[in-house]
Amino acid sequence: MIKQFGNDTAYLLIDVQKGVNELSHWGGPTGRRNNPEAEQNMAAVLAEWRKAGLTVIYTQHDSRQKVSPLKISQPGGAFMDELLPNPGELIIWKDVNSSFIGTTLELELRRRGISRLVVTGFFTNYCVETTIRMAGNMGFDTYLMHDGCATTNQIGIDGVDHDPETIHNLSITSMNGEFCTPLDHRQVLGLLKEDNQALSRIQRNE
Repeated sequence: MIKQFGNDTAYLLIDVQKGVNELSHWGGPTGRRNNPEAEQNMAAVLAEWRKAGLTVIYTQHDSRQKVSPLKISQPGGAFMDELLPNPGELIIWKDVNSSFIGTTLELELRRRGISRLVVTGFFTNYCVETTIRMAGNMGFDTYLMHDGCATTNQIGIDGVDHDPETIHNLSITSMNGEFCTPLDHRQVLGLLKEDNQALSRIQRNE
C-alpha cells in the first residue's frame, strides 16, 4: 500500500525551464527528446496539488557552462509558461545536477516537516536522477513521476546516437526500487485523494 499524499509530501519540479527544449545543444544536430506530454502531465498534477494546499518546490538551474541555455540570465533559463511558480512557492537555485548540493533544499524540507517527495522534471537521466538518488540516500520517501520527465538523445563514446526513450527508460529502471518508487501522473493524482491499496512502495536503499 502507498499512503495518501499529505502535508508531509512536497511536489518537486526540477528545471522546468525553456532551455531544455533547445535540443541541438543537448543532442547535437540530431537533437530530439522523448515524452512530449511531460509538461501536460506535470501541469495536471500541479493544479491539483495546489488545490490540495500541499507544498510545491521548484529548482531553477543556473549552469556554470558559458554556452548552456540553462542560465538564469538567458531566455532559456526562464520557467516554462505552463509551469510558472505561484507567489510564495519555494524556488531553489542550483548550478550542478543534484538539487541538494550547494543549496538549502534539505534544510527547507526538514523545516517544513517534509519526509516524502514526488519528483518530476528535466532531464530524467541528469538532474532528476541525481536528485532522486540523493533523496533516497538521505532517507526521504521518494516517488518518481516518470511520465512527467523527459530527456534527449545522447551521442555515445563510440559515436552511436542513443534514442531518448531508451535513455529515459534505462534511467527509470536504474532508480526503480533502489532509490524511489516510480508512479505515473494518474497514480499521483489518485494518491492526492486516498491511499492506494494496489500499489507497493519499493525503496531499498535507505
